[in-house]
Amino acid sequence: MAEGRRYPLLAQTVLDCLDVRPLAEFYRELLGLTYRPGDEEPNPDEDWLVLRDPNGGSELAFQKVDQLPAPTWPDVTVPQQLHLDLTVATYDEFLEQHERAQALGARLLLDRSDDEDEPLRVYADPAGHPFCIFVSAGGGVTR
Repeated sequence: MAEGRRYPLLAQTVLDCLDVRPLAEFYRELLGLTYRPGDEEPNPDEDWLVLRDPNGGSELAFQKVDQLPAPTWPDVTVPQQLHLDLTVATYDEFLEQHERAQALGARLLLDRSDDEDEPLRVYADPAGHPFCIFVSAGGGVTR
C-alpha cells in the first residue's frame, strides 16, 4: 500500500461469463472503455479480458467460467449477486442510453422511467448480469 494509505484500492470489478469476448465487447461499446494492452486481439484460448476507462476510472474485467446460471432477478430463484449502477446527468441522455443498451443486446428487466425523482431502468447484459441506468441529477429530474 502507498505511504499513508489505510485502505485497499478497488482496482476492478470482475464479471464471470461463459464467453469473455462478446461480453467485453458489449461493455466496451456501452461504456466507451478500451482494452488493456495485449487484450485487443481475439484469442481462441482467452479466459480473462480487462477493459480500462480512458479517463482513469475503475477497470472492468471478464473471467471465463464453465457454468453460469443466469440471474432470474427480480425472481429470487437465482440471485443477481452483483449489479452495475450506471448514471447519466439528464433525462435525454437516459433515453439515448436506453436505445444504445438495447441495440447492443441488453434486455429490459424493469422500467421505472416515469419516476419523477430518479428515472431508472434495469437491464440484463447479454450474459444475464443485471445493470441499471438511472438519472442522477441531484435534486430532481429536468425533462
